[in-house]
Amino acid sequence: MVPTTAETTAVSERELPQLTANDRCDQCGAQAYIRVTIGDSELLFCAHHGRRNQEKLQLVATSWHDESDRLLETHAV
Repeated sequence: MVPTTAETTAVSERELPQLTANDRCDQCGAQAYIRVTIGDSELLFCAHHGRRNQEKLQLVATSWHDESDRLLETHAV
């Protein structure tokens, strides 16, 4: 996980909209659940590729927004 301060995390989550089904992984095209900001650039990853690249990306990332917990949500039918 990328080390962040409470202030950085709060600002990042306020400014960034929730990822939707239209947001696709830059590696495989699956639905994105992780948004990584590096400077002024943004990368989107599915949960698999986000985890796979996390160790290398956390060295250069300025923000790490992870919504992969949504994969475990249950919805009433």
